[in-house]
Amino acid sequence: MLLEAYHFTDETDRKALVEFKSQVSENKRDVLSSWNNSFPQSNWKGVTCGHKHKRVTHLHLGGLQLGGVISPSIGNLSFLISLDLSNNSFGGIIPHEVGNLFRLVYLDMSLNDLRGEIPIGLFNCSRLVDLSLYSNHLGGGIPSEIGSLTNLFNLNLGGNNLKGKLPTSLGNMTSIWQVSIYDNNLEGEIPYEIAISWNQMVFLDISINKFSGVFPPQIYNFSLLQYLSISDNYFTGSLRSDFGELLPNLLELNMGRNYFKGVIPTTLSNISTLKRLAIDNNNLTGSIPPSFGKLRNLQYMALLNNSLGSHSFGDLEFLGALTNCTQLKVLTVYGNRLGGHLPISIGNLSRNLYGLNLGNNFICGSIPHNIGHLINLQALKLQENQLIGILPASIGMLLQLGTLELNLNSISGEIPSSIRNITRLDTLYLFNNSFEGTIPPGLGNCTSLRFLWIGSNKLDGPIPREIVRIQSLVELDISDNLLTGYLPKDVGRLENLVRLSVAHNKLSGELPNSLGSCLSMVTLFLQGNYFDGAIPDIRGLNGLKRVDFSNNSLFGSIPGYLADLSSLEYLNLSVNNFAGSVPTEGKFQNATIVSVFGNKNLCGGINEFKLKPCFNETPSMGSKHSSLSKKLVIGVSVDESILHNGLRVGFPAAECLTLILEVGLRCCEESPVNRLATSEATKELISIRDMFFKARRTARR
Repeated sequence: MLLEAYHFTDETDRKALVEFKSQVSENKRDVLSSWNNSFPQSNWKGVTCGHKHKRVTHLHLGGLQLGGVISPSIGNLSFLISLDLSNNSFGGIIPHEVGNLFRLVYLDMSLNDLRGEIPIGLFNCSRLVDLSLYSNHLGGGIPSEIGSLTNLFNLNLGGNNLKGKLPTSLGNMTSIWQVSIYDNNLEGEIPYEIAISWNQMVFLDISINKFSGVFPPQIYNFSLLQYLSISDNYFTGSLRSDFGELLPNLLELNMGRNYFKGVIPTTLSNISTLKRLAIDNNNLTGSIPPSFGKLRNLQYMALLNNSLGSHSFGDLEFLGALTNCTQLKVLTVYGNRLGGHLPISIGNLSRNLYGLNLGNNFICGSIPHNIGHLINLQALKLQENQLIGILPASIGMLLQLGTLELNLNSISGEIPSSIRNITRLDTLYLFNNSFEGTIPPGLGNCTSLRFLWIGSNKLDGPIPREIVRIQSLVELDISDNLLTGYLPKDVGRLENLVRLSVAHNKLSGELPNSLGSCLSMVTLFLQGNYFDGAIPDIRGLNGLKRVDFSNNSLFGSIPGYLADLSSLEYLNLSVNNFAGSVPTEGKFQNATIVSVFGNKNLCGGINEFKLKPCFNETPSMGSKHSSLSKKLVIGVSVDESILHNGLRVGFPAAECLTLILEVGLRCCEESPVNRLATSEATKELISIRDMFFKARRTARR
């Protein structure tokens, strides 16, 4: 009766829910179609009512893809115990009327687009046990009134834009055991007050913030802690030597991307429950404790980008010890100072290992044959070391391998043909080694390959056609080798190719017209070969940014459409046999983008190119050169068969005549300084003739 006197009845709840629905995006309301007078309230989707008063006690609408805003009418559901609006697209703010829900125990508004600050009224809900607001856009600070939630077990405010320092009132939460405030802009040191009251803490994630100071000493008191992540902050100082004794129940420990220094505490190996250990990207020194071999449950260890090791033998002793960790799945110690020979024990690591990264160290010796025992490896990275010897054929036993990075070593011998067996290969980096022999055609079996970099080796022979038929290729770099033959026309099949570099080899022949079909191309490096013929039609490659044709034997005119490639940032046409006028529009107005030097038969262009002027108009009748010009033009034009053949094979007749005319005019200069000598004129005329007949021969083929 009292409830009715204050007008809080089941009808109040009905009106509140109808109002709530009216604020849901119109195109999403169909999900709540049961919310009408044809159904009793207890049958409405996501609604649960109490048996006695028929009042709404639970409203669970999580994951229904609802949009719009949260209606303030939600505050009239005064019997509400549990409210779940998570994983939707609600925008706007959290209505302060939520603070009227004094019976509320569970509140989850995570994974929405909520903005504004956390309303202070929310902390009137003193019965709250679980509060989740993560993955929104909430700003402002964490209000000190949060300390009134003394019954809270779980607090998750991660993935927002919260800022400022943590309020000391958090120390009032004596029942709290799980706190997640990751990925915000919180700063300062961790309040001392939490040391006493958070002694039940099991899960603590304060990563990706701006916290500073030494490792929070309060945390050493959380002896029940199982999950600790303080990564991506500004913590400094050394870790206590008894770390592992104070936190003996840890399952996961993540302290990466801070500024910790000193040695790794050997007592970490006493945390027998530890599954994941990450102290990457700090300033740690000393050795990696071989006692880590005692961590039989260890699955993941990341110590990359520190200063561990001493460039000497013994640095890799821990690898032998880790063979006892039979659950190990990922091991990465990239970017340290580890030296010594790569031990044969590496092949005895866990068969569950799928990620191994020892790159960017000072490891020497050769890759052991028993590397093939690690049959579940998906990524093997040994790049930037001092490895020698051959790549063992057993590498072909790693059938699950998706990434193989051995670049920047001194590995020699042939690329083993067994690599054809690794059909799931996505990335193959073998560049900057001493591999020799031919490129194995069997690589064509690796039909998922996207990144193939085998440049800067001693590879010879032709480019296998099988390689340019891997349609998944995004980057192909075989530069700086001794490759011969031609660029296969099948290159046009590579519709996803973004980067192609065959620079600095001994390739020859004409460039295939099919290059114009590589519509995703951004970088095209062909320099330093013996390619001849004209530039193929690549006008359709609108995404081209960097193009290098330099140091070849290409001839013909420079295509005008190159000036209109809107994305072009670098074009090098230097040291070829191009002839005729240089475009003066678009990209050719900028000499910092375009280079054309070393083409003696080019003319015109902007002044920065420092080319001779083009003579596109016949001199006037009064000119001293007029009679000679006529004789030259008439003389060259007599042989009509030459003219017609020139037109037919694509060597422009007008361009040919212009070049000959220019030679004649330069022979008739009044000044001896500018006048072309007979011997020089002869050389240029022979060059023009050779270009003409070469074009004829090419056309006939």
